[in-house]
Amino acid sequence: MTIVQTRGAPPQPRRQSVPGRIRIISGVTVASLALLFAALAVGSTTARDGLQVVGHDAGPQVVATAGLYLALSDMDAQVANALMMGNGYALERGRALARYDQRRSEANQALLKAFELSGDSPSERRTVQSVLDGLGEYERLTGQALLLDKRADHAPGPPPDEVVEIYRQATDLMRLELLPQAYNLTLENGTIVRRTYDDKNVMVPLLRGAAVVAGLIALVCLLWLQIFLATRFRRVFGPALMAATVATAVAMIFGVSVLGKDQEALRQAKSAGFDPVLTLVRARAISYSMQGDQSRYLLDKERADTYEHIFLDKSLSLMYLPAGNLGTYQDKVIRGSEGYLGLLGPELAGRRGTEAMRAYSNFQNADLAFRDFAIAGRTNEAVTARLGIVAQWFDVYDRALVALTQQHQDEFDRAIKTGESTLDSLWRLEPFAVGVIGLLVIAGVWPRLKEYR
Repeated sequence: MTIVQTRGAPPQPRRQSVPGRIRIISGVTVASLALLFAALAVGSTTARDGLQVVGHDAGPQVVATAGLYLALSDMDAQVANALMMGNGYALERGRALARYDQRRSEANQALLKAFELSGDSPSERRTVQSVLDGLGEYERLTGQALLLDKRADHAPGPPPDEVVEIYRQATDLMRLELLPQAYNLTLENGTIVRRTYDDKNVMVPLLRGAAVVAGLIALVCLLWLQIFLATRFRRVFGPALMAATVATAVAMIFGVSVLGKDQEALRQAKSAGFDPVLTLVRARAISYSMQGDQSRYLLDKERADTYEHIFLDKSLSLMYLPAGNLGTYQDKVIRGSEGYLGLLGPELAGRRGTEAMRAYSNFQNADLAFRDFAIAGRTNEAVTARLGIVAQWFDVYDRALVALTQQHQDEFDRAIKTGESTLDSLWRLEPFAVGVIGLLVIAGVWPRLKEYR
């Protein structure tokens, strides 16, 4: 008898490979779901950090430090106003000195904010210390000038030469050292906001993309799992896995949409809120310094031409028009123009911008009359014009800038609030979605695995 021996290993039972494949597909599905929710969680955390820094921490503090430039500018302007008034405007002089004290307090508060923002940066701390030291010296000089001015008891107009000489030292210290340092502080602190915005503007889209990829993989795996189970067990698609597929699609779409809205909210907060507010605060500071230049134009006859050119340069920085001298510039502004450049150029559209432009034009027109009085040697009329019609139109112009600033501040607050409320919705729904989808996957797979026990 011949015995025939068959070769080869016995065939692997088919039913033993099915549970393994179910576990593999289920594992890939769970991993992709975990990646989806991890991307949404990290993306929402990143967006929230950006909204926190720009909306509540560094952003408002940078605007506060920008107020340092404004406070210092107005301090110097109020000293010039008080010296110009002499003994003819006791009430107005008292108001100017009270305004000086108010601005000094605001400057000190802004310096405290700047010190908080400096953190461990030695250069920024040195700048803050330098401004503090310089401000102390400035106050010493202005106090001496005001005391000598009061003793001189002069008529409205230029004070005695010794007062002018001391004030020159004070205003040069302010103009050449303190104001540039204050502006540098704002620029340095503003880098915190810009760096945060740039980082989040890169990371949030990347995490959105990761969420989309993970969500699509999860959906493909869920469909693959349903098709495999339906084919192997000759059943229709399971309702639990179908519900998990729909829930995953909804979670992905909702989460990606939230991250997109938060990215837009952060962009809106910075470009339509933070940046214009910072620009307008600087524009107001330059405007107050311009008003001081008008008083300095009367105070210091030797530097009158210099202060007139400085006034023109600041005017051009606010609303630029090609002009070789102040008279030409003022004539163009009074006649009206379009397409202004400069700090306020982008802000002149809309009702608020039109009001600011009209007030600025009237302010420049009043300045023209004020200088005509000064050139003609009619000092009393020049002082009256400076404290009267010029100051009135400046106040109207400044209120228009304040209204523009508040408008952008409202946009800033609204964008931050919208972004945070949207994120809150995602944070409330994400844990619920994770639990529901996980239970649905288990409910769809576990009964099939039990059949192999």
